[in-house]
Amino acid sequence: MKIDLKPNELVVKAGDSHFLNGKDVNGKLIVTNQRLYFEAIDLADKNYNQEIQPSNIREVLPFKTSFFKSDGLNIVTREGEEIKFKVKNRKSWELLINKMY
Repeated sequence: MKIDLKPNELVVKAGDSHFLNGKDVNGKLIVTNQRLYFEAIDLADKNYNQEIQPSNIREVLPFKTSFFKSDGLNIVTREGEEIKFKVKNRKSWELLINKMY
């Protein structure tokens, strides 16, 4: 999997993730110095790919994906859209994304 980086864009963090809006889609969550990006692994799920600009993030909220698992990350956009991901080491992702906007 390779994303097209923009000029002067560097990957800061990347890891396995699940996009949870409507369907559990397996993919990679990538934070660069310019944006947040999710890319689905399965070609059939490419319509779930997401690109979020830091200027469009209103807040980042942690949540539990199950009774015992605190691994959910809800990114709320300025328009009020909630984009949910399941990630490992949620706290490090939360801190990193919070520094972006």
